[in-house]
Amino acid sequence: MIFLQFKIEKLHNFTQTHHCVYLQLIFYRRIFISPYLNHLNFFMPVIALDLGGTKLAAALFSDEGDILFIKKVNLEKRKGTEVGSLILQQVHFLLQKATEKEIIVTSLGICVPGIVHAKTGRVWTPNIPGWEDYPLEEELQHELGNKNISIKIDSDRACYILAEVWKGNARGYSDVIFLSVGTGIGAGIIINNQVLRGARDIGGAIGWMALNKPFDKKYIPCGCFEYNASGEGLVKVAKEFIAEKKFSESVLNKDLTRLAAKDIFAAYDANDKLAIMVINNAIEYWGMAVANLVSLFNPEKIIFGGGVFGPALKFLDAIYDEAKKWAQPISIEQVKLEAAALENDAGLYGAAYLALKE
Repeated sequence: MIFLQFKIEKLHNFTQTHHCVYLQLIFYRRIFISPYLNHLNFFMPVIALDLGGTKLAAALFSDEGDILFIKKVNLEKRKGTEVGSLILQQVHFLLQKATEKEIIVTSLGICVPGIVHAKTGRVWTPNIPGWEDYPLEEELQHELGNKNISIKIDSDRACYILAEVWKGNARGYSDVIFLSVGTGIGAGIIINNQVLRGARDIGGAIGWMALNKPFDKKYIPCGCFEYNASGEGLVKVAKEFIAEKKFSESVLNKDLTRLAAKDIFAAYDANDKLAIMVINNAIEYWGMAVANLVSLFNPEKIIFGGGVFGPALKFLDAIYDEAKKWAQPISIEQVKLEAAALENDAGLYGAAYLALKE
């Protein structure tokens, strides 16, 4: 005999306009959650955090992907447990905001710039001192365990591509890559609708892609590709050219201690010869990297994001032309190169997606 029980409840902590409605199907004492729940009026907000090398963004998201509240704070040279404390501070702040709105948060997602070990919840974040093997998940569970909040942590690479699949320019695509070029370089890779993580959660660390020879020890900390074509890499290459005394007249030669990628792009627009040399060098590296990704994974799209793309988006055609020289000829004709839709909020949206899908 099959018993059907339809149960409707209103949770007291929800607002009058956001009722929690659910169905239970009881079959021989086993409870099955109805697949039709997705069509009911749920309101399940989540907390999302995007940790960067210099800042932390924290937001309260609705289940539809709308930002209800957002706050961004600078790390201000914090390290180790100081960064962990800042994360907990922002989580508690958002929980208080949720309480003020009379809504319940049951899930939390965090985007981390580095490696997230899924089995242990420990993270390696090279730009934050003391985070070589940081027990982030354990720390959060200890602090939030009594609040019944589930915790999901993933790399920025994975979060960026998940965000674009959810709310950006990768919607509807099953094989797509997010090429993030900022201070460093990484790739979020989705193949057949699955995020590629690798055997030890390090997949997508393409800053170490070997694109030049002979090997140089300067590539060890960040990799050959990142050394030449990241935001910091552009500055390194410019300083190397200046050290060779080839471009003494360049506007970039004035204050090397403050030289940044944005200065190189501005000088390029002013037709500075050194800046042109640096950018053309980077276009070759970006093109070779695209060619390798296309030949390896045969993606439908490669989406470019991060602080460098940005100002480097105007070079997408040149990058594609360079890639065509190196790539598998059929695959390169099928791929599209495109800008990210979510720009600087991709990490937050990816973290929210993690929390909602947990």
